[in-house]
Amino acid sequence: MIPITVLLAEDHLIVREGLRALLKTERDIEIIAEAGDGRRVLELTRQLRPDVVVMDIAMPLLNGIEATRQILHELPDTRILILSAHSDDAYVEQVMALGAKGYLIKQSAAHVLAESIRRVHQGKICLSPLISKRLRHHENKAKTRGDLHAKKDASHLSPREMEVLQLIAEGKANKETAAELHISVKTVEKHRQSLMDKLDIHDTASLTRHAIATGIIESSVQETTI
Repeated sequence: MIPITVLLAEDHLIVREGLRALLKTERDIEIIAEAGDGRRVLELTRQLRPDVVVMDIAMPLLNGIEATRQILHELPDTRILILSAHSDDAYVEQVMALGAKGYLIKQSAAHVLAESIRRVHQGKICLSPLISKRLRHHENKAKTRGDLHAKKDASHLSPREMEVLQLIAEGKANKETAAELHISVKTVEKHRQSLMDKLDIHDTASLTRHAIATGIIESSVQETTI
């Protein structure tokens, strides 16, 4: 039996250790790597080509939504299973639209995670029952109202602007952001101005609040500086 290879992407070490312990007992699942930030997730996925990436949303350097976008753009056969404390419909719809195969909330029972890994590996869609029920309710409600066209676009920022926004919200200066993204400071400044224009937000504190409100970073990252 060839095991399903899994990469665990979770920035909290104690949670990652717990997930590893849970999955270690499953004979058909093998954890081949772990990562604590989004950029490391990208590096390891490119290098190791895991069958399934179990992905948190709120991670440093690059959030799980943007990591999912980039992984599936480069490696479309990779299966992404989101495991997050955030269950907001906007997050669910955004990552599923990107091509993630599943979305679980962290309160899910242990056996649900292993079974979900198996299902997404087979190419099946897997959602926590609560999320599935809520999305069906919203869809039925929208059909009743006849306003399916009213669904909001998740983001009108480019992938690079999303990266710049996250690094700004995490307190990185333009020079640090440039070094992190391997671009010039002038390019960072252009991206910064562009995302400010698109969001109609014109100061760093408000950008940070926007990043927190939309789940790009966790509130604990920068909440004391706002």
